[in-house]
Amino acid sequence: MRHDVVVIGAGVQGCAVALRLAQAGKDVLVLERSIPGAEASSAAGGILSPGVEAVEPGPFYALCRASLARYPALVREVEAATGVAVGYREGGTLEVALEDDHAQLLAARAERLERQGLPAEVLDDAAARRLEPGLSPETRGALFFPDEASLDPRLLSRALYLAARAAGARFQTGQVLRIVHEGGRAVAVEHDAGRLDAGAVVLAAGAWSALVPGSGLPRGAVRPVRGQIALLDTRQRLLSRVVFSDKGYVVPRADGRLLCGSTMEEVGFEKAVTAGGLHRVLGMALELAPALEHVPVVETWSNFRPASPDGAPVLGPSSVAGLFYATGHTRNGILLTAITADAVAAAVLGQPPPVDLAPFSVERLAPRGA
Repeated sequence: MRHDVVVIGAGVQGCAVALRLAQAGKDVLVLERSIPGAEASSAAGGILSPGVEAVEPGPFYALCRASLARYPALVREVEAATGVAVGYREGGTLEVALEDDHAQLLAARAERLERQGLPAEVLDDAAARRLEPGLSPETRGALFFPDEASLDPRLLSRALYLAARAAGARFQTGQVLRIVHEGGRAVAVEHDAGRLDAGAVVLAAGAWSALVPGSGLPRGAVRPVRGQIALLDTRQRLLSRVVFSDKGYVVPRADGRLLCGSTMEEVGFEKAVTAGGLHRVLGMALELAPALEHVPVVETWSNFRPASPDGAPVLGPSSVAGLFYATGHTRNGILLTAITADAVAAAVLGQPPPVDLAPFSVERLAPRGA
């Protein structure tokens, strides 16, 4: 059977792109080797923070801002379609300095953002602690990004999967063997179930994208970077919003749980929670909020970010006709889900994308002379 589009990968990127294509009336088949959303999508922190993640004005920052702007509508859409509340919480993000030098760097960055008309507020130590009384007495200042938010990635993953199915996308479990090229075009996917012919193929396999034969990705374009997270149960909330330091972040949930993350480890596909990893993320959390010392750790996990060499995603058409990418999001997969869905779906449909995809083309990663 021939499908209009075959999507490889059922994480948040694959499900969100499938949702938009199914809504456009396309026959969409999503291939997933495991459970939709079971890998990096569900392991993320769920932070929607262009100000901290993109750091400086430019195309990547603009992409992150465009995605953040789409999130309220996306959340309303998938919650209405599925009845699954995704834990979307506004209230902004704090980037905290625990040393004077770091506080000066944050203030200088705020000046650059403000010159571009971008939202960022410089807080001294007293103002930061008024906003978050649970912060360490060692706080020296902070940047506050007031329009940012967070959500629960596990719930978002499930909601996007259910919404895509409700829109008409179909899902199939099994192993992808290769993307089939014929006449310079991607025309099918070989799968455990046999050959699946397609008008277009979208590769959204996260950290595993470059392992798919026929991916067309240059060597090193997408690699796994392990991140470890510890989940605490504060019962009574000690923090109200996402807080970053220069070593990591903590993400409070509405029910009092608190995520502490995350490491950035070049260990290949070695999925493990290690003593050293936990030492780093818990030590970071205690530096930010010393009152966490007696809070129980209730869960730990690790997974793999799909990291690109420059940290920006790989989006849109490949050098092979009919093959499109929605991968390489590094540590911003959840933040960039909303814009990835709209932009990649537009590229597949032959429509103008809502943002310029040229800075995120795979061509920027190709070796010189290739």
